[in-house]
Amino acid sequence: MDTTTRAKIPSLHHQTEINWDNLDKTKLYVVGAGMFSGVTVLLYPVSVIKTRMQVATGEAMRRDALATFRNILKVDGVPGLYRGFGTVITGAIPARIIFLTALETTKAASLKLVEPFKLSEPARAAFANGLGGLLASLCSQAVFVPIDVVSQKLMVQGYSGHVRYKGGVDVVQKIIKADGIRGLYRGFGLSVMTYSPSSAVWWASYGSSQRIIWSALDHWNDKESSPSQLKIVGVQATGGIIAGAVTSFVTTPIDTVKTRLQVNQNKPKAMEVVRKLIAEDGWKGFYRGLGPRFFSSSAWGTSMIVCYEYLSMSLSLSLQLYKIVVYV
Repeated sequence: MDTTTRAKIPSLHHQTEINWDNLDKTKLYVVGAGMFSGVTVLLYPVSVIKTRMQVATGEAMRRDALATFRNILKVDGVPGLYRGFGTVITGAIPARIIFLTALETTKAASLKLVEPFKLSEPARAAFANGLGGLLASLCSQAVFVPIDVVSQKLMVQGYSGHVRYKGGVDVVQKIIKADGIRGLYRGFGLSVMTYSPSSAVWWASYGSSQRIIWSALDHWNDKESSPSQLKIVGVQATGGIIAGAVTSFVTTPIDTVKTRLQVNQNKPKAMEVVRKLIAEDGWKGFYRGLGPRFFSSSAWGTSMIVCYEYLSMSLSLSLQLYKIVVYV
């Protein structure tokens, strides 16, 4: 049985291509929710800083990320770095379940779809991961956009003249009273334009860069030996940083416009926001918060992908080994 079991252990190629059918979904969602929530706690303040920088006006426009951080601590203390956190952590669980399910099922289907085309591994991974990220983001927007609208209003309340609220429920009640349910979906089109391409670019960049790195290390098709866990994490982290850099540069301008649109009480049109942003700060205004967004995208993406890949690999491998033991 030992020999058979060793022969069945997947190579690096199969370890990095997680089979959705072999995953224990219950454990993935339950354990994954705990792991991802922990990452959210650590990185949430970066989102608050980024959002504050994107909506800044007047003197606040001159503050960099560090100055914005110091100002939040000075005015609101540590709790100020977690404004809107309760809303995000509550709504993120169903959103992530939808996202992960759509992501993995689409990736699996896409990999089979492109098999006849004999594409290179990086191109194959970029297509499958990119399409998976795109559709996963589209599916999860129905839950994510209202969370985004409410949490961002809480993040900037009392800042640069923005309204103060008693909490997430108060925000929801006031939005529905003023604009109905559709008010919770303000900026939906821009959110789709921001997060869907962002998700597609992130996952495509991550999938292709990871394979390029493994190929450069002569490990991708190696079925005789397995790299150490430290090396696997290192490659995944590097791929996450690369993906974060590419994604931040491509999508920050849209994210800046979307954020301003969602928190503005005067209900401006997207083009009004664009014109005002250019008038205030020129074209560089579109890249306000680029530093925190890059850090957030890289740190968040890297942390999430290392946790997710480890969790997926462990659950998939343990289930495969269980089947081997049972049938042998």
